[in-house]
Amino acid sequence: MDAPHLMAVAEQAAHELLVWVGFGTLVGLSAKAIMPGRDPGGAIGTLMMGIGGSLIGCGVVLLFDVGYKITPISPMGFLAGTGGAFILLLFYRILSNSYIVEAVDGAVNRDGTPTYVYRKRRRKAA
Repeated sequence: MDAPHLMAVAEQAAHELLVWVGFGTLVGLSAKAIMPGRDPGGAIGTLMMGIGGSLIGCGVVLLFDVGYKITPISPMGFLAGTGGAFILLLFYRILSNSYIVEAVDGAVNRDGTPTYVYRKRRRKAA
C-alpha cells in the first residue's frame, strides 16, 4: 500500500473512533438522566454503556425493519441508542440488586411509615 492511501484509512478510522466516543458519551448521559437514582460507573462506564446501547438500539430497530436505514449519528439513531443504553442500565441495576427496595423489619420513620433500604451486597473481608 502506498503511504497516502494508508494515511487516509488511518484518518478515517480515527474520525470514526472519535465520533463513536462522542456519540456514546451523549447517549450514555441521556440514558443516565432518564433513569432515576444513583448511577454506576464513571466516565468510562457511561461511554461504554452509550456505545453498547447504540449498538443494541440500532440493532433492534434494524431487526424490526430491514429496509429502514439507521445510522447512530441521526435523530432516530440517538433515540434508539438512548433506549438501548437505558435497557442496559436497567438490567445492570436489576442484576446488581440496587433497584430493589425492601422494608426494614420493625423500623419506622418519625411519621410512622416503614423505613426502606436498598439491598446491597457486602464484600467479605479477606
